[in-house]
Amino acid sequence: MQSNTSRILLLLLLFCALSVRSQNTNSTRKDSVKVVQKTDTLNLAKKDTLKPKESILDLITHTAVGYTKQNAKNKTVTFYDKAQVTYTDIDLKAGIIIVDYLKNTMFAKGIKDSTGYVQRPVFKQADQESEQDSMIYNFKTKRAIIYGIKTKQEPGMFVLGNKAKRVNDSTIYMRKIRFTTSDKKIPDYYIGVNKGKVVPGKKIVAGLSNLVIADVPTPVFLPFAYFPIGQSRNSGFIIPTFNTNAGSSRGIGIQNGGYYFAVNDYVDLEILGDAFSNGSWGLRTRSLYVQRYRFSGNFNLSFEKIIQSTRGFDDFSEATNFNLQWTHRKDPKSSPNSNFTASVNLGSSQYFRQSINELNQSSFLSNTFNSSISYQKTFVGTPFNMSVNATHSQNTNTNIITMTLPSLQLNMNRIYPFAGKGGVKRNPIQNIGLNYNMQGVYQINTTEDQFFKSEMFKTARSGVVHTADANTNVTVLRHFTLSPNVQYREVWNFDYVNKTYDNAANAVVTDTIRGFRSFREYSTSLSLSTNIYGDFTFKKGRLKAIRHTVRPSVSFSYRPDFAARHNLQVRQSADPNDLLTYSPFEQGVYGRPTSGTSGSIGISINNVLEAKVAPKDPDSDEEYEKIMLLNNLNISTSYNIAADSLRWSNITLATGVRLFKDKLAINFNGSFDPYQVNASGVRIDEFNSFPRLALANVTANYTISSSDFSKDKKDDKKSNSGNGNQDTPDVLGAGIDPSNRFATNPNSPQNNQPEEKEATLYRSSLPWRLNMAYTALYTNNGISNIGISTHTLTFGGDIELTPKWKVGFSSGYDVINGGFSYTRLNFSRDLDSWRFNFNWVPFGLNQSYTFFIGVKSSILSDLKYDQNRPPNRVLF
Repeated sequence: MQSNTSRILLLLLLFCALSVRSQNTNSTRKDSVKVVQKTDTLNLAKKDTLKPKESILDLITHTAVGYTKQNAKNKTVTFYDKAQVTYTDIDLKAGIIIVDYLKNTMFAKGIKDSTGYVQRPVFKQADQESEQDSMIYNFKTKRAIIYGIKTKQEPGMFVLGNKAKRVNDSTIYMRKIRFTTSDKKIPDYYIGVNKGKVVPGKKIVAGLSNLVIADVPTPVFLPFAYFPIGQSRNSGFIIPTFNTNAGSSRGIGIQNGGYYFAVNDYVDLEILGDAFSNGSWGLRTRSLYVQRYRFSGNFNLSFEKIIQSTRGFDDFSEATNFNLQWTHRKDPKSSPNSNFTASVNLGSSQYFRQSINELNQSSFLSNTFNSSISYQKTFVGTPFNMSVNATHSQNTNTNIITMTLPSLQLNMNRIYPFAGKGGVKRNPIQNIGLNYNMQGVYQINTTEDQFFKSEMFKTARSGVVHTADANTNVTVLRHFTLSPNVQYREVWNFDYVNKTYDNAANAVVTDTIRGFRSFREYSTSLSLSTNIYGDFTFKKGRLKAIRHTVRPSVSFSYRPDFAARHNLQVRQSADPNDLLTYSPFEQGVYGRPTSGTSGSIGISINNVLEAKVAPKDPDSDEEYEKIMLLNNLNISTSYNIAADSLRWSNITLATGVRLFKDKLAINFNGSFDPYQVNASGVRIDEFNSFPRLALANVTANYTISSSDFSKDKKDDKKSNSGNGNQDTPDVLGAGIDPSNRFATNPNSPQNNQPEEKEATLYRSSLPWRLNMAYTALYTNNGISNIGISTHTLTFGGDIELTPKWKVGFSSGYDVINGGFSYTRLNFSRDLDSWRFNFNWVPFGLNQSYTFFIGVKSSILSDLKYDQNRPPNRVLF
């Protein structure tokens, strides 16, 4: 028993000794390892870099209106009520935000109160922002799980999804997605997709898509969808409009389909085409170019081949038309001393009347095409400036075209060669001013048939004209101004007319000879003018004073006869004494020398009537209001002392007045003939008992709107002084464009409505506007042609039936012919994210209509439906 006990004790002591040794040995080994690590030449300490880094690399700033609660055990921080957390480029706002430092996550959700679910999380990173029901974001992986997401992608695309997984800051995968441009809680429409991928700022890719309108699915499906998004432009196809009008002579077809090229940041290009089943087709190119602070412009080229009926039938006809438009503007800041502008509009005369695609009203009614390309240069430090112009004028009724290719003009601003030091002008000599102008032109007169052909240059004319004048003024008897003037004119022609008699044909033959010929002429004038004021004051009432200003003027001008020295004679019949006098300059660009000596005394009187009215409140500090009672009343005539008969010229009278706070402008121009006429209508040297009204023109423009009757309206304080002329109101209405640019063009007339209008159930007023223009022309030749030759009333306006509904109209009435002129009705409806337009020309040669309903946003501009019935074009 004792021996066994002894053995057990020995074993225990041995075990303890071994345990202590083992511990000493292990301790020694650890220390040695440390020493080795410190002296290891292989630099094994780099293994420490494999240790995981902290996931939160930056400070987290936070705020909360409610409270901030920390959980030290679970290492979480809770922010309540209007909480905001900012971390690196991440900004998160929500009702509740929980930051978990152990899991490296951030959870956010809204708060429920009596109004519902509020303070939904708004997550913003860099320029991307989204709103959601709740979300979890991982600081370490940069990923997020989002529920009930709503994010906006440029330009104006809203993406809504039930669940989304944010892989990184450039990719989001979603389920149960709705794409829309409607910013409402319940969208007006959306494109529903089960699965999709969003790359913010670049694109949206989705699978099977279905169009849903007002939460009602439609039978419109697409196997896949691709939406380019972002600020940059992208090239792509333009969906055409399908024309299925059975009554059209061109059959069925497509219009305005093509491709858009986003060439670069400065230039784009749009190519559109039309095609119809009877063979008619059209092609249009449009380009816009802009370079900031330098220049901008646009270029449009259209070509159409129009076929009526079917080849082989009697009523078959075809026509080919084109139109070219170019606009260029130079930024004045790029070069203050020079400028280049272009406004070109040329093409076939019948383009806008026969076109199957363009329904621009102003172009349809216009009978002229005008173009101008101009370059101006100012020579700094000198009084000279120069301009080079190329112009084009085309009459679409007569097909006559007039062009200048080019026209060079050199001007010298007025200089005072006798002025004193520092430009002081104290006497008439020092006040003498000199002007000089030189203009050279190469003019082409041709027809549309010879346009762009060599024949158009055969009738070209060229010439140069120099004009110079000197004038001064001097005060006479303190109240009169005496102004003498001397003018010199010299004309150079590089072709002239030569007429010969053809004995065989017994007729005069006119030939145009290429060569240099010139003529010179001069004239002088002297005028005396003054101002006479008459003031009438009133002590009672608001009318305080009336001022009558009279500006009489008397002038004398003298010009010798310069035609006699240049005129030539040619025999015009078999009789040798039957001579025809002609001028070799009769076809010159700047005309022929003036014939007959003129010594004319001119008399003119100008009248202006103004009033001063006190404010309604006598204690007010407001200044007296100046009211123009009579804008002008001009009377003028002249007496030629050098003439042997008919010395008096017609008496002209012009007046203008504005009434009803400048809402109504009335202008009258008349010409009174003091002489009688014979049976042939030729004036004879016998006076009428009272000057005969030979010509009279009356115009009146009136603009009125509902705002004129508003009690809280602001008075229009614009200054309207002048000669009484007023721009014609917009009685013709806006143009119609049936293409798919309705929704994408911000300047389209169909889009010129207030964008954000809130509809109300009851309204006491309907905003409206009415423009009217009246024109009457009276002629009297003294024999038979007596009466009103023109008598028209044109009117146009619009009325807002509701904040979303607007009806516009434009028309006119011809009193003499007893019929309405061009009439158009326009109905538009703002459908929030959609827009509806209906334009109708109910009768006339241009009878037509266009119907359009589509999405406003440019990204979904092809989501539309439009139909149009073009006018029945008559080609010949």
